[in-house]
Amino acid sequence: MKIACAPVVALFLGVLAPACRTAPASSVGAQPPNGEVWLTDQQVSDAHLTIEPVATHAVGNDVVTSGKVTFDDLRVGHVFSPVTGRVSRILADPGARVKKGSPLAAIQSPDVGNAFADLDKAEADLIAAQHDQQRQKDLYDAHAGSQKDFESAQDSYGKAKAEMERARQKARLFRGGGADAVTQEFTLRAPIEGEVIARNVNPGAEVLGQYSGGTAVELFTIGELDRVWVIADVFEMDLGRVKKGAPVSIKVVAYPDKVFTGVVDWMSDLLDPTARTAKVRCAIANPGRDLKPEMYATVSIGVAGQNALALPHTAVLRIADQTVVFVDEGKTAGGQRRFVRRIIAISEDEGGDLVPVTHGLSAGDRVVTSGGILLSGML
Repeated sequence: MKIACAPVVALFLGVLAPACRTAPASSVGAQPPNGEVWLTDQQVSDAHLTIEPVATHAVGNDVVTSGKVTFDDLRVGHVFSPVTGRVSRILADPGARVKKGSPLAAIQSPDVGNAFADLDKAEADLIAAQHDQQRQKDLYDAHAGSQKDFESAQDSYGKAKAEMERARQKARLFRGGGADAVTQEFTLRAPIEGEVIARNVNPGAEVLGQYSGGTAVELFTIGELDRVWVIADVFEMDLGRVKKGAPVSIKVVAYPDKVFTGVVDWMSDLLDPTARTAKVRCAIANPGRDLKPEMYATVSIGVAGQNALALPHTAVLRIADQTVVFVDEGKTAGGQRRFVRRIIAISEDEGGDLVPVTHGLSAGDRVVTSGGILLSGML
């Protein structure tokens, strides 16, 4: 942490100057040693310094990373049109609850008429092929026709049956969608029960069918948001500590004071070759529907940790190549508060709000956890 706060320090010193002039008489002329700052109680109050004792905390109990909210893919349906045509009616609006099979939109499409016309033609061709096959069989049995003609008729009959089955299956697909052979209207229906999350089409819009060979556009999104997934990226160095079933805490920018909880329910076996991360999926309860797909999230995954002396990150200052804190060492003979700069060693391998202290402090030492940068500017 580089010290680059001259304007703030100058303002702070300006605030403290009057108080310095009213220091007790016994302290007049006394100068603090190098690495110490002496302040009156009033100056400490004016500076809004926060002082906390060093204590043992559980550290390294979380792996903190980033993630993104997505649908639970077993609880969402992405609806495309199987036919090419024009949307004639919208039958479901965003926010509406729909059952499986409920109508969403009506599409007038020549594909519907073509499908039923193909079925009629296939039925006629099958009847003709069947008659020809029977006629050639009778001639062959009476030794009035060649075997070649009989076998050719059998082949034509088999092809007609296959074409008939293909046309019947295609027509059944359209009938299942509520297609009307007269009006050539196809009814798009919900594949699952849920809420209409999004609608991307309006009446009169031209849509491309999935079976037309082009790139079809998603018309409706049907799903539930009472349970969502958060896909997080866990670095290779942390993978050994993250286990399936581990507790998870989620925070998002939209609700900074709210924590969403869940568990890890899947871990990828593959690493991203560039970022050196693996995907971890977290199942999160979302009864208030606050979490929305595509939101970015801060993900804290619970892992096995340890107990150690620890400080908030805000207490630690970087000055050149040294890591220091300011310790409240009590009062001078003149009644001023002594804040002593002390060099410490910390472990930065663990994430979270606390940083373990490996050298330089003892339990009970009173450390400035907020405002230390202002004291550094007074040295």
